[in-house]
Amino acid sequence: MVYLAPLPTYYRIYKKKSTESFQSVPYVVAMFSAMLWLYYALLKTKEYYLLTINSSGCIIEAFYIAVFLTYASRTARICTAKLFFSLNIVAFSAIVIIIQLILTSPSKRVQVLGYLCAIFSIAVFAAPLSIMVKVIQTKSVEFMPFPLSFFLTLCAVIWFVYGLLRQDLFISIPNVFGFLLGLLQMILYIICKRCCFSKELQNNPEKHTTQVRVDLANNVGSHHQKIDDEHQEHDGTTYHDQLDESNKPKRDHSAPDYAVSVLV
Repeated sequence: MVYLAPLPTYYRIYKKKSTESFQSVPYVVAMFSAMLWLYYALLKTKEYYLLTINSSGCIIEAFYIAVFLTYASRTARICTAKLFFSLNIVAFSAIVIIIQLILTSPSKRVQVLGYLCAIFSIAVFAAPLSIMVKVIQTKSVEFMPFPLSFFLTLCAVIWFVYGLLRQDLFISIPNVFGFLLGLLQMILYIICKRCCFSKELQNNPEKHTTQVRVDLANNVGSHHQKIDDEHQEHDGTTYHDQLDESNKPKRDHSAPDYAVSVLV
């Protein structure tokens, strides 16, 4: 869910052909973390959920980074390429070499790699902090999508429970930080969203007043139309009833008098 949450953001980048003020750091770090967890699952064995989810995560994050590099400015493209090369290629290769060559015990390998995975998982959760600072400075939530924060929090809860069930603290502990940071992002989003709306209302009250008037006029118009339709329906029924009454034979009120006079 977390890997698919940025899809609306990247669809916007694709439509506008520009990355605007979006940053690539969260996606590069997320891919690096997924690579570490994939390696951790391979060493620990029988971690099929970790294998499946993080292999999918590597593919999805690679797609995001490719789209970002396609539409980013030259400066952002160079920074992203440098970060990707230093972190996802050099650092990951160094970790694999050190663990495989220096650490001979399988349990020791899993333990050391578990610490690294936990550290970088926290880094993934903390990556949006730079965006949060920008949101506080600009009072705009445009570049901090709410779905990403929501799914980050939800996913942290799920992985925390999974880690407890598997008795794996390397999975559980980082997701405590993930839950807290995700919750903080959602609170910040709601606060800034309200501040932006209040500021917009103060700066341009006529726009909102006009919109309210238009909505009110539409509601009143639809209400009157409904009443007119009901009246037409009622009038139509009355008219038919009148036709039925007019077609019925009228009673001759003089007949009884005539009959009585004859009998007398």
